[in-house]
Amino acid sequence: MNIRRVSFDHPDAVKLNDQVQAEYHVRYGDGGDATPLNPADFEPPNGVYFIVYDENESPVATGGWRAQDTNGEGNRDGDAELKRMYVVDAMRGRGLARRILTALEDDARTAGRLRMVLETGTKQPEAIALYTSSGYEPCEKFGYYRHYEESRCFAKEL
Repeated sequence: MNIRRVSFDHPDAVKLNDQVQAEYHVRYGDGGDATPLNPADFEPPNGVYFIVYDENESPVATGGWRAQDTNGEGNRDGDAELKRMYVVDAMRGRGLARRILTALEDDARTAGRLRMVLETGTKQPEAIALYTSSGYEPCEKFGYYRHYEESRCFAKEL
């Protein structure tokens, strides 16, 4: 497995983003995650976007972080917001999500971010299990879905 930094609008990133949006639609209905995202948000030093490629050079997992500071949506100065963590079905259960999460935390820490935050939902119990087993704790709600009952927010000091 090979983790590479790519732009958020890279063709492989778009392909996997479409897949994660389809999964959100199955789990939650509606049209997927409506959180506004700009490819520039994931450009160093204010963020990064990673894709994991398998031995055949197929993209199999993604994840990114973007800088967030104090704003009207509940963020604090120094936050790095985790976005679009996803592993394709055929590659789940192999530790890829944990590997990419660690790489994202390391990158955000190197960029001077103080806390990694994320929002997920109650219909993603495997995501909640990954984050809590990786040291994330429930935190005040933030972001686009902060007013939704199914939303769950977590944070970890970097």
